Amino acid sequence: MSDTAATAAPEFTLPSTAGDVSSAALKGTPFVLFFYPRDDTSGCTKENEAFTALLPQFEALGVKVYGISKDSIASHEKFMAKKNLTVPLISDEGSDLSENLGVWKEKSMYGKTFWGIERSTFLIGADGRIAQEWRKVKVPGHAEAVLEAARAL
Repeated sequence: MSDTAATAAPEFTLPSTAGDVSSAALKGTPFVLFFYPRDDTSGCTKENEAFTALLPQFEALGVKVYGISKDSIASHEKFMAKKNLTVPLISDEGSDLSENLGVWKEKSMYGKTFWGIERSTFLIGADGRIAQEWRKVKVPGHAEAVLEAARAL
């Protein structure tokens, strides 16, 4: 955990595959925001599949779960249909929320430097504060760790 834990989550209203999602409408409900780099890539697919598999357990706790990338809603819908995903996906095309939460980072791969989303997850309590965060996420076992933290809310 870092300094952002226990601080208020930034306010946002963004389009998702389930209609607009806003922090104001989620007030009073705990929720998970997991940021991933791109639709239909290996690690991102595995992460989305893991959260989809655990979605009924999150729902039983009253915790909503959303995946977020800069991909468009059309891209998200295609990705969800192709991989049978059920977690709603939010489009942060302007990267406003990504920047506000510090997940929009300079990255490098194969000697090239570029900007992109650093795989990160935030568990927001019903009070609208960040209860726990995970940075530089490794996919295996991550969704299960988030579920355990949600159970402790």
